[in-house]
Amino acid sequence: MDNKFYHQYLRKWLRIAYSQNQNPYVWIKNARPTQLPPAGDWRIWLILAGRGFGKTRTGAETLRSWIRDGRYKRIALMSQTIDEARSVMVEGVSGLLEIHPPLERPSFQRTRRRLVWPNGTVATLYGANHFEHLRGPQFDAVWIDELAKFRYPEEAWNQLMLGLRLGSDPRCIITTTPRPIPLIEKLLERQDVVVTKGTTFENSANLAPAFLNQIVKQFEGTRLGAQELYAEMLTERQGALWRRGGEKLF
Repeated sequence: MDNKFYHQYLRKWLRIAYSQNQNPYVWIKNARPTQLPPAGDWRIWLILAGRGFGKTRTGAETLRSWIRDGRYKRIALMSQTIDEARSVMVEGVSGLLEIHPPLERPSFQRTRRRLVWPNGTVATLYGANHFEHLRGPQFDAVWIDELAKFRYPEEAWNQLMLGLRLGSDPRCIITTTPRPIPLIEKLLERQDVVVTKGTTFENSANLAPAFLNQIVKQFEGTRLGAQELYAEMLTERQGALWRRGGEKLF
């Protein structure tokens, strides 16, 4: 099928989907309130949520809306490694390639580690393990995935923030399952950080019932479950498990 007929087919399919109110690309209709960007004047949106909450989709859809509106043109995408950034943030089932309608979808230039949108926006992939590669590049927006598991979180964070200097309103999205690392604790104290918290079970409508049954049996009432499912920041004190702030868990 040549490009002319392919585009005609896509436009017809999108018109039908919109008319039937079944368009999977209308995020505002599909998202939960906690998956939509917070209002107000913030610099960093920190999403601390359990496995399966929809963190990746939230990050990808937020970037998609910003890019569509022309707000940001030079973006950094960072995960622990380049391969993880590619497999989750770009090519994953909730990644940037998947969530765009066909006519808006960016092209992925694999050898250059970057996505290029039809409007000229460029997003470049970085691995936190090689944070020194961030010396020189500059951005107007950043999306960081799974910050809490980085091997060098402080070093990668510092270099990213030094490069987040373009435009009138540079912003950063962080999507991560929480761990009590010093950097996360510092971010929670900052006035320019908006925090969204959520559990695995908030997205149960989109998760396999067998998965939900299994994780409840395996992890309910455990320290790992509190962290990975309920997104609690935990520390051990006197042999018990506690939430930050002193409330006893188990």
